[in-house]
Amino acid sequence: MQQPPADLLVIGGGVNGTGIARDAGGRGLSVILAERGDLAGATSSAATKLIHGGLRYLEQYEFRLVREALAEREVLLRLAPHIIWPLRFVLPHHPGLRPAWMIRIGLFLYDHLASRVSLPGSVGIPLKNDPRGAPLKPSFTRGFEYSDGWVDDSRLVVLNAMSARALGAEVHTRTAVTAARRENNLWHATLVDQDSGASREVTARGIVNAAGPWVRDLLVGGFGRNPKNAVRLIKGSHIVTRRLFEGEHCYIFQNADGRVLFAVPYEQDYTLIGTTDVALQSLDGPPRISEEEIDYLLASASEYFAKPVQRDDIVWSYAGVRPLYDDGENDPSAITRDYVLDLESDAAPLLSVYGGKLTTYRRLAEHAMDKLKPFYPAMRSGWTATGILPGGNVGEFSGFVAELARRHAGLDQPWLHSLARRHGSHCDAILGDAKAMSDLGEHFGGGLYAAEVSWLMRQEWAREADDVIWRRTKCGLRMSAVQRERLQTWMAANRPNLTETPSA
Repeated sequence: MQQPPADLLVIGGGVNGTGIARDAGGRGLSVILAERGDLAGATSSAATKLIHGGLRYLEQYEFRLVREALAEREVLLRLAPHIIWPLRFVLPHHPGLRPAWMIRIGLFLYDHLASRVSLPGSVGIPLKNDPRGAPLKPSFTRGFEYSDGWVDDSRLVVLNAMSARALGAEVHTRTAVTAARRENNLWHATLVDQDSGASREVTARGIVNAAGPWVRDLLVGGFGRNPKNAVRLIKGSHIVTRRLFEGEHCYIFQNADGRVLFAVPYEQDYTLIGTTDVALQSLDGPPRISEEEIDYLLASASEYFAKPVQRDDIVWSYAGVRPLYDDGENDPSAITRDYVLDLESDAAPLLSVYGGKLTTYRRLAEHAMDKLKPFYPAMRSGWTATGILPGGNVGEFSGFVAELARRHAGLDQPWLHSLARRHGSHCDAILGDAKAMSDLGEHFGGGLYAAEVSWLMRQEWAREADDVIWRRTKCGLRMSAVQRERLQTWMAANRPNLTETPSA
């Protein structure tokens, strides 16, 4: 029997698609979300993993975007305190680049464009004889410090998908939308399972195209459209090195080419360095960091660190493609990071999403629903500004971890802290009555145990080893090739039956 039409079909399982699906579900709409790969499998897992206003965007007069992003920092810190937390950013002053007075003005605007509730403002700092200046070349004697935030980008996407599912949405991963047509005021879309090749047709009263880098390709190939808007594909690459400095702050470095570089503490033992801006003409296969980008990142970081960063320090790298709205700029770094929502009005609407930032995904979703409201007059009002994401009801995080450690005193405490950072209040469902690490099942290496993998497969749509070790966790940093292969074998042998909706 054919299922009744959904109110909304959302195409794309990145942060924008899952954010829109969640928002729509909470407003009372029936939703189907289709993602042709894994959740956060492309752009949304390849960010610098910052919740920030974008200090450098002030130079491009992107005041609306910066204001919105700054306001969202406070919102997101409340919604997911287990995967989002404050960071202090140290900006060493490079006398040959932006003058100090310009930086002070920029930081004043940054402090005051939007209200700050929990985050301290910016200050000038002497770097000489200060621990924050110790890793840097002695020529950097003064600097500035300001606030932004950190986010586990892949987990943010998964949590939005989990919330959408809890609100009634159907979430289908590894499911491509290959064609769609309007008929009798409904969209008829063909969904193809990427593993089995099986296809089926679903109907929906409206469609949101949040396919990221493929937003225009989908309109042309799947919808037979000739869209007026275009995307610019800009590759951003990162390297992860052995830990380069002590402390929980991160650094933002000015480069001679006008860009900035971040060096961020990462997964306790590492430093994340990025990013680059490389224009692509097309996207043929998964993006990879180039030798030139590696050289650029190493040279840029070594301009500031007293000990040069070498290739031997690199333990991992990743690259993603930002689908930026094409505003006509030639310089990849100057292209707007703002988003554009293109609505094709008809009895059955089609809304396409161009651009956007990780930080502003929730506001983008709200704006998308505002545009769609005329087609759904019974739709409820916005709600996500106060809707805690799954696992986020932990209160003050350090207190939550202390209580978790008390209840599971026999477990490794640093590992328990890492688990809490990934899952928040869902830790109890994963741990059960475990009293010792041996109660968690097979250890695959890198702090990854069968109990957590089972949860990720049953509750978080993980199907392959890479889904687990690079997106839902970062345990792959500490795992050998043999261990990763063993995990893949175990997952294939223990694939859960997901014909019923997961309970959480």
